[in-house]
Amino acid sequence: MRFINTLIMGGILSLSLCSAPTLAWEKGRVYKFTVLHTNDHHGRFWQNEQGEYGLAAQKTLVDTIRYDVQAHGGAVLILSGGDINTGVPESDLQDAEPDFRGMNLVGYDAMAIGNHEFDNPLSVLRQQQKWAKFPLLSANIYQKSSGQRLFQPYALFNRMGLKIAVIGLTTDDTAKIGNPEYLTDIEFRPPADEAKSVVEALRATEKPDVIIAATHMGHYDDGKHGSNAPGDVEMARALPMGYLDLIVGGHSQDAVCMAQDNQKQVDYVPGSPCRPDRQNGTWIVQAHEWGKYVGRADFTFRDGVLTLENYQLIPVNLKHKVKNSEGKEEWINYQPEIAPNSAMLKLLMPFQKKGEAQLNVQVGSVDERLEGDRHKVRFVQTNLARLMLMAQIERTKADFAVMSGGGVRDSIAAGPISYKDVLKVQPFGNTLCHVEMKGSEVEKYLAVVANKQVDSGAYAQFANVSLVADGAGVSEIKINGEPLQADKVYRMATLSFNASGGDGYPAIDKLPGFVNTGFVDAEVLKQYIEQHSPLKAADYMPRGEIVYLSAQQKQERQQQQEKRRRSYPQMILAWLTGEE
Repeated sequence: MRFINTLIMGGILSLSLCSAPTLAWEKGRVYKFTVLHTNDHHGRFWQNEQGEYGLAAQKTLVDTIRYDVQAHGGAVLILSGGDINTGVPESDLQDAEPDFRGMNLVGYDAMAIGNHEFDNPLSVLRQQQKWAKFPLLSANIYQKSSGQRLFQPYALFNRMGLKIAVIGLTTDDTAKIGNPEYLTDIEFRPPADEAKSVVEALRATEKPDVIIAATHMGHYDDGKHGSNAPGDVEMARALPMGYLDLIVGGHSQDAVCMAQDNQKQVDYVPGSPCRPDRQNGTWIVQAHEWGKYVGRADFTFRDGVLTLENYQLIPVNLKHKVKNSEGKEEWINYQPEIAPNSAMLKLLMPFQKKGEAQLNVQVGSVDERLEGDRHKVRFVQTNLARLMLMAQIERTKADFAVMSGGGVRDSIAAGPISYKDVLKVQPFGNTLCHVEMKGSEVEKYLAVVANKQVDSGAYAQFANVSLVADGAGVSEIKINGEPLQADKVYRMATLSFNASGGDGYPAIDKLPGFVNTGFVDAEVLKQYIEQHSPLKAADYMPRGEIVYLSAQQKQERQQQQEKRRRSYPQMILAWLTGEE
């Protein structure tokens, strides 16, 4: 794992700090410190079915590293890139209390506030701050009504005599992808602007030796962020060189291991060498998701120069399938097994048992897999999304239903379906809504949502709708197989998240025909499964709900229509003269 020393010989790891003239460090002394980091935890306080990740094994690993670093004259700083909430029912039903209490025992020093920290009302986040024995940081989240920051913008740490500042930053996309019901008085300002002002204030007052940003903004190769808000790469490039020494990121849920400049490795193999990104003098790291890895960055600091001596992503009991000598598949660890910490198990076991008691109740069954993988549901129509939408249609007696693909959070395997499976699919607790609109209004609505970018969480899933989208508008719209009628009134079902403008969908919650039923989405799906089981996955297969036209196809179609329009008089003349 010391491969990065070859890079040191190339002279690319040293960074002269643009710190204030007053020096807190001793000339000639070598300071050692290690940054450990995770991100996008999403409720994974407990190990999965294969014994992967979980805070008990993470605690053992972190303690081992801490003792090693201390034995070599250094100290450890443990940071999180945020998104502790949402993803596992046992955690969701308990407002992530086991996760924050477990992070305390691991010894986290600070975390960035992620967009999923706003999946619940602000009161829940305030309770989580009380559970956490470490600061939840964000410099760019403000209260609209007062103009004041809602959270602590930074924290200061002393490691072996070095003053280290950690600034928290949250993606400003939260205003778009967060639940609008909980964001009415909250403003997310551009992170790079806030980072610049905080760094300059810190230099003038606290004079830190090292400045780190713990962010939840995403890592996008070469700064190509598409429809997402700018991320870590863009911020590092926008700030003057030397403003940030290190960015500990999250949100895009990547293993940031670079194959070459501005290009991450594809299909990173756990335990293999990992070279972090470097932009404008700033190192950028991210440890994939769920606590699958603990990132380790070993630094030395001497005479104002910070050097990254070693970096690695350490897998936490990650496994892969292999065939044994008998031809049977079994799960094998990529690296030696990490034993769970007994104190952590004692802390978390009551939470796990409490959750299991509520969740491991069978509610139905399905004969084949229902697809909800993020790499499918954000690109194409899937059978699971259609099942969810049909449940919403049945409950509301709607003509059709629409939701963003990002609202589908997991797949359902063939076989028995438990309440836990349902909550994995819909963990956010959105409520079911419906609205009545004329066909002309429906067309305008669909023109927006059907042209949402493929590969984003906003990509629209449909039921009882078919249409053609060309990037700007829609045509050939059918509802329940019948052509859309401009003056006919239709009822559309959707979730409160999209109804109030989430994912950039048109807000419909103020329309006269809008109704919020108050039914929670997971409960609606659970009841539908109970009433219709055993389910047949084939009954929910996509049926050509949406056809996308490329620019060339759009042009060709327009040319054909123009050709037909121009030839119409000749056709009439031929018919009148008997030539047709």
